[in-house]
Amino acid sequence: MSDSPSIHLGSLSELILYVTDMDAQVRFYRDTLGLSIRFPSGLDDYSSEYWVVLETGACALALHGGGEKEFGKNAPKFVFDTDQIEETRAAFKDAKIPCSEIDSPATGVAVFDAKDPEGNLFSVENRSPATE
Repeated sequence: MSDSPSIHLGSLSELILYVTDMDAQVRFYRDTLGLSIRFPSGLDDYSSEYWVVLETGACALALHGGGEKEFGKNAPKFVFDTDQIEETRAAFKDAKIPCSEIDSPATGVAVFDAKDPEGNLFSVENRSPATE
């Protein structure tokens, strides 16, 4: 038996789609497909936004500005929740899963990226209740 920490992930919480024209993408997903906006809601123009989250049920669709339209470079990325970010990263390292350092891209958010055996990138994230 190993004394290594075990990996415990929560639900798949988010799919990140990198986009180049945020306003057009918001209009498509909101107006054409009928998704509601979780954050930031109530804007008339989303062109200056860098992060927009749409409701899709159990898993949110997050539009992330700055996409470069290069095949494979801005592939969608999925995000798992965890309530133990440091322990989960340690367990990934023990399991020899390639992963980044823990980063805090926004207040109350801790996240690290990892790769599956084929090199597909995904994130593991912990959010404090105030940032949800």
